[in-house]
Amino acid sequence: MEGQKPSANYSEAEAQNLIHGGHYKDKGIAVFTSGGDAQGMNAAVRAVVRMGIYVGAKVYFIKEGYQGMVDGGDNIVEANWSSVSGIIHKGGTIIGSSRCKEFRERPGRLRAAKNLILKGISNLVVIGGDGSLTGANLFRQDWPELVTELAAKGDITLEQAKKFAHLNIVGMVGSIDNDFCGTDMTIGTDSALHRIIEAVDAIAATAYSHQRTFIMEVMGRHCGYLAVVTALTTEADYVFYPENPPPVDWPDKICKKLSQERESGQRLNIIIVSEGAIDREGNPITAEMIRKVVVDNLQQDTRITVLGHVQRGGSPSAFDRVLGCRMGAEAVMAVLEATPETEACVVSLDGNQAVRLPLMACVEKTQAVAKAMADKQWELAVQLRGRSFARNVETYKMLTRLKPPKMSPEIALAHGVRIGYTLGVMHVGAPACGMNAAVRSFVRNCIYRGDTVVGIHDGVEGLIEGNVHPLGWGDVTGWVGQGGAFLGTKRTLPDGKYPEVAASLRKHKIQALLIIGGFEAYQTVLHLAENRDKYPEFCIPMAIVPSTISNNVPGTDFTLGADTALNEITEICDRIRQSAQGTKRRVFIIETMGGYCGYLATLAGVAGGADAAYIYEEPFNVKNLQMDVEHVASKMAMEGVERGLILRNENANENYTTDFIYKLFSEEGKGVFSARMNVLGHMQQGGSPTPFDRNMGTKLAAKAVEWMVEQLTQATQPDGSICANKPESAVMLGIVKRYYAYTPVQELKAETDFKHRLPKTQWWLKMRPLLRILAKHESTYQEEGAYVAVEEDVDNHIIN
Repeated sequence: MEGQKPSANYSEAEAQNLIHGGHYKDKGIAVFTSGGDAQGMNAAVRAVVRMGIYVGAKVYFIKEGYQGMVDGGDNIVEANWSSVSGIIHKGGTIIGSSRCKEFRERPGRLRAAKNLILKGISNLVVIGGDGSLTGANLFRQDWPELVTELAAKGDITLEQAKKFAHLNIVGMVGSIDNDFCGTDMTIGTDSALHRIIEAVDAIAATAYSHQRTFIMEVMGRHCGYLAVVTALTTEADYVFYPENPPPVDWPDKICKKLSQERESGQRLNIIIVSEGAIDREGNPITAEMIRKVVVDNLQQDTRITVLGHVQRGGSPSAFDRVLGCRMGAEAVMAVLEATPETEACVVSLDGNQAVRLPLMACVEKTQAVAKAMADKQWELAVQLRGRSFARNVETYKMLTRLKPPKMSPEIALAHGVRIGYTLGVMHVGAPACGMNAAVRSFVRNCIYRGDTVVGIHDGVEGLIEGNVHPLGWGDVTGWVGQGGAFLGTKRTLPDGKYPEVAASLRKHKIQALLIIGGFEAYQTVLHLAENRDKYPEFCIPMAIVPSTISNNVPGTDFTLGADTALNEITEICDRIRQSAQGTKRRVFIIETMGGYCGYLATLAGVAGGADAAYIYEEPFNVKNLQMDVEHVASKMAMEGVERGLILRNENANENYTTDFIYKLFSEEGKGVFSARMNVLGHMQQGGSPTPFDRNMGTKLAAKAVEWMVEQLTQATQPDGSICANKPESAVMLGIVKRYYAYTPVQELKAETDFKHRLPKTQWWLKMRPLLRILAKHESTYQEEGAYVAVEEDVDNHIIN
């Protein structure tokens, strides 16, 4: 909060990356969007403008992309803080985007250079796809010659030519297709997936009612990411995408699968086709072609839905808003720190970290995918997309088989797979979206390997009571898109009931245990691991897939359910603010869940453009509250802002309650603004899982199976019993920065504040200064983007 020592929470190394207000005075930055629009672009534009103003630079909009740069005049306008007020929730791009043939020729670039120099601009932030970024890099390379020519013609002065001798550019990738190599997610992709999956979920209901087959065409002319992830997160029956065309006999294969599913009692089928889907000869495979195959061969009632530009529309998801804010802030720092020797870079997302990559190396890798597809090198094309893309494809194929494969012991042995283990899965803690997707993935991955899975209903209590039942392949059909927890979940811990828990594990011959849950799940595995010396039944591999909306579990950056809850909060805040559309100057005080963890309040604050977010981890006092009241009042008086948003975590402070803050703002804002209060409650736990949570649950559970099989192989004794008693055999399966991490729970004990149910270190606290800077508070920003080389993709990238 304001008044705190800026570097109090930073190490000496981190303090070197701290940026204070006014750091780059008299610099000129321009931001523009180019190519196709994408949700989240406005969040990025807003962040560039406000971060640029914060560091003292003059910031300009270039309207209508490269065309506006070439035309100049009113298309290049200086932006102020209020220019980007109230845009973070809007789709598309408020400054416009267009293609420009003139910029592709040197005379067009010459005009553009003149227009920029006359405005004092030599730093460009471009938000677009690989074509837009390539154009910017070409402009940068031509710049010295363009400046020389302009000076020779007298269009600019020699002083201007000297001052603006070099052009610095930084790119951000805005594309719903996620087709740019070098970033895990492009701005707009998550929002597009939201639109697609909402449509598929809705269509599944009507398809079930009428026993129909629906063919859904999604965008992706040259990249199948949207199609593949949609298929994976909606349990679609078949998917067509350009990187890996189907076999020549695909009509026979699709008809065989659909007919088998109907014979097994399935009432609906969903087929996903990318708009760029092709066959092995490079010929298009259209939705109409697929419909004709199904109708002619199976006589099924088959309908086509082409989603089209719906995928680009609507408000951006919370993920894209936060991504746009982070990338925009880092782009400003990167472009202002650039020197003539600095290679042009693109700010991208690597796992959970913002990084700066060489722009043209990323473009060349992206273009290599297109070349591989043109040369019909399909396997290479999938490989160039990255191992994560390939893993999505393989996971989809495995999880959507109609029946598990029949694997004899001899075949299993030849493949290095041992069959016959019995693995248990259960929930402990509060329900969270994504739990069911994780159970489905775990069950089918285990069965695929030839093992047996038992579902333990109602947590520890159900285990003790013997509410344990085998789970078959078909038992988890349809689970991936459902909220809540079908296995049932309770918060009960095993304390004082260890003999009963041990007896049940022994009775049901459970040889490994996966617990999907929140802080209570972590405590459960920790307590069982600490009592292994007394109960040999606890000497089995145990893993936790962290699942709680609070995101308060140590050993992971993200937990299942937090993304869904964050989107619920963000959408509700949008609606609440919209409700005051005709009311002047109103401030909303919103209380979020999260226990003592301020993750939801902070990230929702960034995504919702909040003026402040009060949390337990960052102590505040009445002086801070009073300063925020005055700050909101001044923005409304000076900047013309009509609405304010204040978030408070439910346990931020026992005395400064939500009601207290509401009354304070109401009283102190009299004559300037009115206040309203909302407590969101359990709405945050409900809803359908987001694409992020569905995908993460699926992948984490698959990783858990791999880990358990490895542990079981090591722990199997000559007599066939299991003895896993090392700390490494009881772990938290988490996501840390860019990697999957398997951290022993006993190691995490020292990193945990058990009284407040919090990790002692939380990565997202470093986003607090960004929240305040974007709300026009004084703060100190810590850069997160480091320059890195474009490396070969590894199988540890988790976001996509």
